[in-house]
Amino acid sequence: MLNLTFGRQIKDSCRLQLERQLHVTNSLIHRLGLEYELEGHNGCVNCLEWNESGSLLASGSDDVQAIIWDPFRKRRLTSIQTGHQGNIFTVKFLPCSNDNVLVTGAADSKIRVHDVESRETTHVISCHTGRVKRIATAPKVPFMFWSASEDGSVMQFDLRCPELCSQNSKNVLVNLESHVGAQIEFKCIAINPTRPELIALGANDPYVRVYDRRMLTCQSLQRSGSQSRSTSPEEFPLLRGCVEYYVPGHIPQKKDDYKKKLRALAATYVTFNPDGSELLVNLGGEQIYLFDVNRKRRIEKFSSIVISSNSKGSSVNGFSTYSNGTTNGVSKHIHGASQTSSNIKSQDKHKHCRHKDSRKSLSSVVESLKKKANAYFEKEQYNKAINLYNQAIMKAPDASMLYGNRAAAYMKRKWDGDVYAAMRDCHSALRLDQNHLKAHFRLSKCLNELQWCSEAFECLKHFKSKFPDYASSKACEQLDKDIKAALFSMTDHEEKSSSTASDLFFPKSQPVSELEKIWRAEANDYESRFCGHCNTTTDIKEANFFGSNGQYIVAGSDDGSFFIWEKNTTNIVRVLRGDESIVNCLQPHPSCCLLATSGIDHAVRLWTPQPEDGSKNDREVNNSDDAALANQKRMNADPLEVMLMNMGYRLSAVDDGDETGGRGEGHITCPTS
Repeated sequence: MLNLTFGRQIKDSCRLQLERQLHVTNSLIHRLGLEYELEGHNGCVNCLEWNESGSLLASGSDDVQAIIWDPFRKRRLTSIQTGHQGNIFTVKFLPCSNDNVLVTGAADSKIRVHDVESRETTHVISCHTGRVKRIATAPKVPFMFWSASEDGSVMQFDLRCPELCSQNSKNVLVNLESHVGAQIEFKCIAINPTRPELIALGANDPYVRVYDRRMLTCQSLQRSGSQSRSTSPEEFPLLRGCVEYYVPGHIPQKKDDYKKKLRALAATYVTFNPDGSELLVNLGGEQIYLFDVNRKRRIEKFSSIVISSNSKGSSVNGFSTYSNGTTNGVSKHIHGASQTSSNIKSQDKHKHCRHKDSRKSLSSVVESLKKKANAYFEKEQYNKAINLYNQAIMKAPDASMLYGNRAAAYMKRKWDGDVYAAMRDCHSALRLDQNHLKAHFRLSKCLNELQWCSEAFECLKHFKSKFPDYASSKACEQLDKDIKAALFSMTDHEEKSSSTASDLFFPKSQPVSELEKIWRAEANDYESRFCGHCNTTTDIKEANFFGSNGQYIVAGSDDGSFFIWEKNTTNIVRVLRGDESIVNCLQPHPSCCLLATSGIDHAVRLWTPQPEDGSKNDREVNNSDDAALANQKRMNADPLEVMLMNMGYRLSAVDDGDETGGRGEGHITCPTS
């Protein structure tokens, strides 16, 4: 009997695994097309939500209606006049309620709880003083939900409590105002599906915060009138270990660039993957980032540490990532000893042989991908080259030349975050091959462009010591001049920005708490990023995992399209036209290949795999590279130009011309390793 039971469990596990793999496949993604438009709203549709089984779809709109749809019969089941006095931004089915309890949050700062069957409002919660942007629920946790508001607070509610919002109600779980100031606004919230004690929060700054609810205590917050009063960290004390911060490593360093471009950075959506190990963030004004919540990655720079390891006193070069006691795959400390001139020359003699051996280790498929990528690089089609390098690296993750070549392509493309991504690739190349000349030189250049000038100086000094034959090259001498000029001019800049955290993204803000400074300084870096969309116009734009294993990423864009990326390679797979103006919401069905989208249009659109009958997909955007490039230019355009583009005008300054520029690197630039 025990063997039969065990055998059945194995079969069930295999069946579930197979179902998860077949939920969304590459073939289904390439057949995805518009199935139906659900019409019934009279305003922009700002939020979508599937019930747990996927039999119902809820939507909320500027028309202050919530509608429950039967997506398979393509009809409206129930319309709820919510009673809100402002645009609905969030709608959620309450778990374990048999889909009969719907919670909505809106611009009127109120949360309303509705009985779906009777279409009556059972609770009106008026605790928040700012717009309620998102509501979150936890699987298998009945009666409870959490709300994130632009008043800078997150509140916890339990419908079993008789008083949900009285003057003394202890329902404030997080009050970020006490650490950052009154200018902070929460934009989004998500609960980890496998570890519901972890709650992710995005705000109107680039930091995403993941709190452990077990280390938090709900408190009351006294407010005067409609304004929240100023609070201090002492009134809302937090333990240092109660939260982890996440931010793309280049953004705090490049904050001045974003200020000059008048680009506000805000996390417009956060979500966990199905097993709760990854956190996806749609960062408004920038790209989409994926963070690993189990293995923490810290920002990488360059450090040169002199260690007297023997009587000859060799110097050691350290490329390090700090991970709070954990490691990140290849991101272990690599130490390459500097050597004497004779040793270096001896290595140089055998350098070409070593590279030949490395080439032989590549499979014919990877070698072919690399050659095609190099050819695109030579044609200055850097995006195509990067896509091919991505594919090659997935097949040969230990090939250092692939990382070095991709770094060169990133440095030439120069989209937001590309230089930092190139720097990380240089680290990867050097971990695999400490004598990778081009990666070492490019690392110096990246550090300088990222304004880590001291590290760039040390890195170039080590480069010239390690590769003396190249120290007098034109490219090396020019970089040396650039770095020294940057070092000379950085003193005044450092004095002006020495306040660091207090004015990072809020120019006239009050000083942040000491704990906030520590949390930001210890922020974790991203694992991968997804480029191509544009997210500058709305602050409710989503990004989601698609597939039971989260194997694809989907997100809307200001150009009216939505993008589908393959998670492993980060390459764009499809671009489809989803709205006449802007696509904001994308909610994948929990168990089948069905995607619901909405935006500025008044319709909810359903997307499913279409028959393979050879018919043309009118919603297909054929050239994803052109669409992605146009969006990157849109993100960097003048705000007035963006407004005109959203009104339908096309501007030659945005649609044409080269945005990369930059000085060439001479013979060291060539990626063809």
